[in-house]
Amino acid sequence: MRGRLCLIASVLLLAGCAGEPAPEPVGPAPKVVRPPAASAGGACQLLEYPAIEEAIDTRFEVAAASRHGKTDTCVLRGEAEARPELALSVTPTTADASIFADEMVPGAGKSVKGLGKAAYRATAAPTGSVGSSVEIGWLTGDSRLVSLRFTFPAGEDEARADTLAPKLVNLAKKIDTSSL
Repeated sequence: MRGRLCLIASVLLLAGCAGEPAPEPVGPAPKVVRPPAASAGGACQLLEYPAIEEAIDTRFEVAAASRHGKTDTCVLRGEAEARPELALSVTPTTADASIFADEMVPGAGKSVKGLGKAAYRATAAPTGSVGSSVEIGWLTGDSRLVSLRFTFPAGEDEARADTLAPKLVNLAKKIDTSSL
């Protein structure tokens, strides 16, 4: 009988604790600081969040860099979602403008004037769980192949990519690969 009384008392005590309100926060919530994209290193050193937001009206919070062989890459995303995504890759090359035009430009690529020695822009329709995309590729004056690709979330059609393309070209013109 004594064991039952202890059990009942314990349950009542626990039930009483559950009804207490959570303690009030002592001060304001801490401010989350978004480190600069450049802090990820690699090709991310060539990108600045404010310039991207101004050029293409999209906010990114996370930057990740990688190096594979001689190619430096950077991928920017939102904190919670995988798309939209902005990817930049930079690779040294011995190709000239003629080889670039013949070998590097995709079949549906359109020539872009005023960007490097030669440049193109190409859009792609959505596939599976990925929305449409637009890619700007160019050959720099310091012999580098550069690709800047924006991929939309699923459900975005190719017309959306066509609309973004001129803005992405303007962003590409601001990227200076000489410091990489």
